[in-house]
Order: sequence, then C-alpha cells, then structure tokens
Amino acid sequence: MQTTVINIKGMTCMGCVSSIKTVLEKIPGVSHAEVSLEDAQVTIEFDESCTGIDHFKHTIEDAGFEVIT
Repeated sequence: MQTTVINIKGMTCMGCVSSIKTVLEKIPGVSHAEVSLEDAQVTIEFDESCTGIDHFKHTIEDAGFEVIT
C-alpha cells in the first residue's frame, strides 16, 4: 500500500469533504481517503498496482475542486 497527500482548493464545508471522500473511495485500489477541510488536503491510501495519483487528481477536478500542486 502507498500513501499520498493532495492539496485541494475550493472546499467550503463538510459536504465538500464528503463528496471528495466518496468519489475517491469508489476508485478501485483505494482503501481509504481522509479529507481535512481545515488543512485543505486529502490523504489517500491505495494499491499502486491498481491506480495512481493522476487518477486521483482528475477525479477531484471532475468533482468540481482544484488540485494545488
């Protein structure tokens, strides 16, 4: 298992947190996504043989948020 942290812009409430967590945890290979509204980031635990960071970034952006690199 691998862990990565992605910074996110545009989250304003716990609904945003829930939306991001839900879409990320639907990705095959993701075991857990912990979203922090206060820190404006998500920590993702995943199987790197199934998915990767680019997929997470596109999923977050498709959900209406901005990934900060």
